[in-house]
Amino acid sequence: MDTTGQFFSGIAPRFAALVAALPPGRLAVIGHARPDGDCIGSQVALARVLRALGHNAVCVNPDPVPRRLQFCVGDTPFVRGADLPAGDWSALFVDCADRSRAGDRLAARFASPFANFDHHLSNPMYAAHNFVDSAAAAACEILAGVFLDAGVPVDSTTAQALYVGLSTDTGQFRFHSTTRRAFVLAAELVARGASPAAASAQLYEQETAGKLQLLQRFLASFRLECGGRVCIGVLPAGSYEATGTQPEDIEGMVDYARGIEGVDIGVLIEERDGGVKASLRAKNPAARVDRVAAQFNGGGHACAAGLNVPGATLADFRPRLVAALAAQLAAVDAAQPVS
Repeated sequence: MDTTGQFFSGIAPRFAALVAALPPGRLAVIGHARPDGDCIGSQVALARVLRALGHNAVCVNPDPVPRRLQFCVGDTPFVRGADLPAGDWSALFVDCADRSRAGDRLAARFASPFANFDHHLSNPMYAAHNFVDSAAAAACEILAGVFLDAGVPVDSTTAQALYVGLSTDTGQFRFHSTTRRAFVLAAELVARGASPAAASAQLYEQETAGKLQLLQRFLASFRLECGGRVCIGVLPAGSYEATGTQPEDIEGMVDYARGIEGVDIGVLIEERDGGVKASLRAKNPAARVDRVAAQFNGGGHACAAGLNVPGATLADFRPRLVAALAAQLAAVDAAQPVS
């Protein structure tokens, strides 16, 4: 199947120009804090392609690669942000709506990134070269399409990493962001060595007893708000210590709140590091939970967003969030045409 130019025809020529313009020396492929499948998959894929093209590229994160994602890293070099050697590095950010998503240390060190590969609606185009498409389901979707359009080498490890990012950010190909292009790209990645079975086994069939205990606590905390249209679950301070888990173990947990019949928006609030963090998930893009998150200096997508409020407590934050969600739902309802 000839894929030349069929996925991201407007971006592929710019990618070739980017590669030609890459500065000599070391390249840091930077991902965000608490990395998920799309973040790690994007980092692995971009770093491997750049290395195959003769560049010295390494992946850099403020946090370690989560246990369940280590299988798709292969021999790709990863470095913690605090351990990145001094000297000249050129930064390429992936899956970061803005530089702050990579943590204060990396954001300050790389104030002028060379490139930015992302799919978030709120991305302000903060790099010298921006490859941003908010219609894409994942940063891995953009990279996979650009690589295939440009005809660059994609080995089996790269294909697996891209598949992991594409499948996780589409909710295993069931979210609104899933398009025909996502399925075609997935098929192309499988043809190049990606294994859906291996990805599924590692991502969804390796749960620890502690994570299930954490999930039990989260489910038991559910409360319906806004006339039953919002479901909020909480993880108070000490939840990780009590269950022997890590922050990475809440990945995907908010979907249980969204999955309830009649609920439009699911929310997970965790009390951690002297503040609160929240993940918002909507069933319909019209909900625009990114606008709610933006009120708390967060951001994301129409159906998936996050926020972090340092210094806040669960008691003072929750009513503020409920009020913001109620106002957003009222605005959505008012914009709907009368039948």
